[in-house]
Order: sequence, then structure tokens, then C-alpha cells
Amino acid sequence: MKLVLLMGSPRKEGHTAALAAPFLEECGRLGVKVESFWLYEHTILPCLGCKVCQDRMDRFGCVRQDDGEALFETMASCDGIVLATPIYAWYCTAPMKTLLDRVVYAGTKNYGQEKGPSLLRGKGLASLVTCGYPEEKGADLWQAGLQRWCRHSGLSWWGMLCARDKGPGAPFLTQDKLAAARDFARTLYRQAGGEEV
Repeated sequence: MKLVLLMGSPRKEGHTAALAAPFLEECGRLGVKVESFWLYEHTILPCLGCKVCQDRMDRFGCVRQDDGEALFETMASCDGIVLATPIYAWYCTAPMKTLLDRVVYAGTKNYGQEKGPSLLRGKGLASLVTCGYPEEKGADLWQAGLQRWCRHSGLSWWGMLCARDKGPGAPFLTQDKLAAARDFARTLYRQAGGEEV
């Protein structure tokens, strides 16, 4: 099993990275290969809405010359995609949103001269998020957006792990969160058809 983890946090020592660490450790224990990318280290330009990608049926096909296509190719070569992000203003961070705008359209050929394939059909999609509100108030819109993308493009929704940051003075990475991150890795592994080792 191979996953790609797209990290949307701007901070390598932040809470989202801390939550991802035990998740990645458990993936390694299970024999899951994970390729990780820090999106803030990549050049991802916004979608132009030009629709050129829509008539390039067998590839990403975007006119933008940046890291978007390489990131998409990595997503297309794996079994599942994990989006790790802090929630800012009820949604993911800017580089992740910019990449998703491009991937949703260039990866699903619905708007060209003829309807074409979804290049990510059959992949699993999951998310690791951190936010300052309870999950149902902080990450609900993000989850709804991802579930809609799955329906639109034929991905399987594998679920979301949300960890709340209760602010200064409150410890973030508690034993419960460590256990939840490891359990989330096992859950994704099972959803992809793996057997516990």
C-alpha cells in the first residue's frame, strides 16, 4: 500500500506535524509506504479557469508551469491521499486549497468538448486536521468539501481525524491524540484492504 501525505501546515514543528508523526510511525509499522510533501515548499499557482486541461483527457494537462503537475502525478500513483492541514477560517490552508482547485478540475474531465475520465477515480482520500474549535464547529465544512470532491471525482472517502488545540497552556499532543493518530493509520490500512500485522 502506498499513500501520499500532503502537508498544508506552514510550520514543521506545529500541531499538525505533531499529529502526523504518530500516524506516519504506525504506517511504517504496518509496511505502508508514505511519500510526504510540504506544500509551502512548492510553487502552486492558482487555477486560471481556462479549461485547457479539460480537453487533455489522459493527463493533468494544466497550462501552469509549476509544481502542480508533479504533485498530481504523485497522487495518481498511490492508493490513497492524506491531506494534513490546520483549519484556518473553517477550511484548509492556502497552498492546499490552491492545489485542490487545480486537482479537482484537471483531474476530472467533466467540462470540455466531451466528458472524459476522472484520473483519480478509485483512490482513497482521508484528512488529518487540527483546529481550535470542536470538530463539528471547526472542521465540518472542510470534511463536507472533501466528501463532495469524492462524489464528484469517484474517490473513496476514508475519513478524517480532527484534533483540537485548546489554546496556550493546554497540552496538545495528549496520549488520547497519539492513540487516535495510530488508530487512524490502522483504519486507513484496513480500508485499503490491508491485514493487520
